[in-house]
Amino acid sequence: MSARIPLRALGELVSDEEADAFALLSHKEELTTRDGKPYWMVTFRDAQAEFTFPIWCDSPWADACREQWVVGAFYKLRAVRRETKYGPQLEIHRIRETVDQDRNDGFDPLMCLPQSRFSPEELLRRLLALVQNEIRMESVRDLISRIMEKYRDTLLTLPAARSHHHAYVGGWLEHTLSVTETCLFLADKYIQLYPDLDPPLDRDLVIAGAVLHDIGKLRELEFQVTTTEYSAEGALLGHMVLGRDFVREFACEVGLDRERQLRLEHLIIAHQRLPEWGSPRPPMTPESLIVHFADDLDAKFHMFWKALRSDSKDGPLTSDRNPLRQAIFRGFKESHDIPKD
Repeated sequence: MSARIPLRALGELVSDEEADAFALLSHKEELTTRDGKPYWMVTFRDAQAEFTFPIWCDSPWADACREQWVVGAFYKLRAVRRETKYGPQLEIHRIRETVDQDRNDGFDPLMCLPQSRFSPEELLRRLLALVQNEIRMESVRDLISRIMEKYRDTLLTLPAARSHHHAYVGGWLEHTLSVTETCLFLADKYIQLYPDLDPPLDRDLVIAGAVLHDIGKLRELEFQVTTTEYSAEGALLGHMVLGRDFVREFACEVGLDRERQLRLEHLIIAHQRLPEWGSPRPPMTPESLIVHFADDLDAKFHMFWKALRSDSKDGPLTSDRNPLRQAIFRGFKESHDIPKD
């Protein structure tokens, strides 16, 4: 009796062990060797890992790769992970597109996509609880709750951006919750420090602006299997204008007063501060200043984390090939890196 082939995630494949795995074909490109022979460079990935490797013209999979393998399709692979001088690659023994019955073995398209380290359901629960427990004005609270309820399913998978930060399943919720928690801390801090501010800092609006600052990405971004693209509305208007439109659509339903609606719209359209970043106006209220810097900090901190995590350059400084376009100091890891006195 032959041994049962294990089913593993791509990132859990053991070198030189044959195993089954579900994967997304995320890239396929026809190239030529120095001798002019055609070959394909393919990438299979799931949420944990990806493998990029060639399918040579004399491979038994060459015809299938050229004629049948489709970028954006999901496959069940039987393969062996091989360590090569070019990095880990897959030696494919069997391959077919996934079928409905594969769900019985745990297949879900989302398992093949990069995603948040945290449960989107839990992130949404915490965000909604914060809205219900911390926002005192009923109309502001109801406006947010209605939007979140109507678009709940989309928010569970929506990325926060196309590429630079939190660009994965659940990224919008992860980023938004983090920004909101920071804004809540800062609002309470500055209310205490400046009790004579006139008009007083509106804590409810700070929280609302934090939750809704990127709500326009519901219409700006089209989340697809292999990539996230701009919608026509997103390309022509941008998420800040689209986010302001969300407020206008729901404000009438909840009876939001004119000034708070105006201030909330400003929080959304000013949160990126600079025209070259897409904001038609800079922050012009204390509330919008808090939301801008909390948002900017969270996005850039994530970029730092991503750069430090993924950079393979030797030495105390990372490469400057990252969204920040700057090197990051990570410290002296080896004794020979430590400067002499």
